[in-house]
Amino acid sequence: MSRFLEHADWLHHPSVQAVLAAIEQDGDEARVVGGAVRNSLLGEPVGDVDIATTALPQTVMARAKAAGLKPVPTGIDHGTITIVSGGLPYEVTTLREDVETFGRQAKVHFGRDWTKDALRRDFTLNALYAGRDGRIHDPLGGLEDCLARRIRFIGNPEQRIREDYLRILRFFRIHASYGRGALDAAGLAACTSLRLGLTQLSGERVGAEMKRLVLAPLASACLQAMQEAGILPVILGGVSRPGRFAAFRAFSDIVPGVQDPALGLAALAGFVEEDGERLAQRLRLSNAERDRMVQGLAGERRVAALGNRLSSRLKEMIFLYGKDALVSGVLLHTASERWPVERTTALLAEILACSEPKFPVSGSDLIALGIKPGPDIGTYLKKLETIWIADGLKMDRSELLVCLSHVMSGE
Repeated sequence: MSRFLEHADWLHHPSVQAVLAAIEQDGDEARVVGGAVRNSLLGEPVGDVDIATTALPQTVMARAKAAGLKPVPTGIDHGTITIVSGGLPYEVTTLREDVETFGRQAKVHFGRDWTKDALRRDFTLNALYAGRDGRIHDPLGGLEDCLARRIRFIGNPEQRIREDYLRILRFFRIHASYGRGALDAAGLAACTSLRLGLTQLSGERVGAEMKRLVLAPLASACLQAMQEAGILPVILGGVSRPGRFAAFRAFSDIVPGVQDPALGLAALAGFVEEDGERLAQRLRLSNAERDRMVQGLAGERRVAALGNRLSSRLKEMIFLYGKDALVSGVLLHTASERWPVERTTALLAEILACSEPKFPVSGSDLIALGIKPGPDIGTYLKKLETIWIADGLKMDRSELLVCLSHVMSGE
């Protein structure tokens, strides 16, 4: 019995239908493939819509232009054209089959066989196709796996991995995102056996997968499995703490910052600020991501040093480092110490409710008192700020200016 996608509004969107209609001429077929089909079947949000077709790349280009769409040859040598329809981009790739297999540089040629195209893909639930009418085409029996949320390699797991070692990380990331139950035993064994192949990958590719993995619903369990399989040390180059990461993720429904992948990586593999620098370099993260990791790990160190005195010095810490850094530090520290969620939630609420202190004296105040503009202004302000902090951030502008004469005299 044929099965059709249900509630797949995206498939009937005019921009998608326009692309499919433009390609399907003279006996050629076009079908949506992979993630969009998988996610629709699982009731998950659909992002990119990728299309596979029997039409050759140049034919796709010509037909898109003739239909008033915009084709862009983003990967034409590999059979991929991006078609812009209704302002949205759709990747269209000609069916392919392997001629020779040697890693990511496998020699392929274009074909018209949907089964051979499916055999080149990674997991059975990603080898599902849907036609314009929503009819599902399942050449490899992946539909049952998809509905059961089983993540299984297509064919021989080791062969699939040797074609692209990134599939090791994708195995765990896709299970963490969509899976249910235990990891597929054959897939896990192959990933464990071939884990050193991960050293051949670029930091950018590994980093991109890890950032997606740490945000996935089953990330904690999958990271623990990766640790036990010896995979995390290979990709992160140091000691990892999946248990701390799990404690960190316990706050994911309470604190938005837990959904920051950089902070998740810091929770997983960061001990001190230097680890943030190291991880950012190893995974080719952005400067902003590096700074968030370093900021969080520095905050953790400060929170640990203050201990039970933190509540009494909240305003000082917020003034010096900002609320974001303090919240990150509390999350990482309490994950390490395994504080009860209730205790941490109360502390975070206290931080977020605290008004951000503002130093009441400015350079213009000092100039108005006759101090000439220059480096002395900054020096005096810094000394007054030190006095203000030592007093518990209580002194107002007039009281601080009274202290100025003592500051200027060096008392």
